[in-house]
Amino acid sequence: MLETFINYLTYEKRLSNHTICAYRTDLTQFHTYLQAQFQITELNQVTSKVLRSWIIHLSKEGLNNRSINRKVACLRAFYGFLYAKGDIASDVTAQLRSLKIKKGLPIFLREEELLRLLDEYPFEDNFEGWRDKLVLELLYGTGIRLSELLNLQDHDINFYERTIRVLGKRNKERIIPVPKSILAVVENYIAHRNATVPAPYSHLLITVKSNPCYPMLVYKLVNKYLSSYTQADKHSPHVLRHTFATHLLNRGADLQAIKELLGHANLAATQVYTHNSMEKLKEIFSQAHPRA
Repeated sequence: MLETFINYLTYEKRLSNHTICAYRTDLTQFHTYLQAQFQITELNQVTSKVLRSWIIHLSKEGLNNRSINRKVACLRAFYGFLYAKGDIASDVTAQLRSLKIKKGLPIFLREEELLRLLDEYPFEDNFEGWRDKLVLELLYGTGIRLSELLNLQDHDINFYERTIRVLGKRNKERIIPVPKSILAVVENYIAHRNATVPAPYSHLLITVKSNPCYPMLVYKLVNKYLSSYTQADKHSPHVLRHTFATHLLNRGADLQAIKELLGHANLAATQVYTHNSMEKLKEIFSQAHPRA
């Protein structure tokens, strides 16, 4: 059943490899929990009480509500798929509610801090040094998602047009302009990569063993560099995406244009950055107005 569902996600829903991997992991963990705690081997044996127990278990394991909701959504999709095919008699997840999430503003980095990191950090003049710098430059300079970054291939970089081709969620393609400064980093990285790591290269960003870079590697290197130069509480790749959008908005970029650059399906997802921009306006007002 699991492999049939995975094939459905891959070929019909056309989800990204990153999302499909997450679905597989979530469902495998759920199956392991059912067997360990309730000796359940058939999906028809799962009850609402079992589901509530599973959610409590996830919470005790330290997962936040957002992460739990993602796993719940995965389970809903799986059960809904099986119910529609007639493989199960009822969908026990239909009445399963998502946990409440406290909505906060996207965390972003101060412009001067990030530019100081990119301009002044002594990256080593070797394959890994140029790769690390390229990761930071692409995440901040284009606003792409981590999964989009990891899926980039050499031919996605168009040096003549100064653009990159990105495959976003549900394999939606978009073209993003790239500054000349970043293209120079790409050229230096490729030169060091080709001289250091044996070909062939399946992806633009690879490890010293010629394997594609993976999420945890990027998380670690982003955290390493950001924590040494910024005061933000979070140092994840997605923070650089938030920073990209916020800095554009603060400098007067059109919200619709930012939406297209980020690959958002609708404008509502992009409008959250206007709150960060408003905070910037308040800061300027309080510093500049004599009656503030």
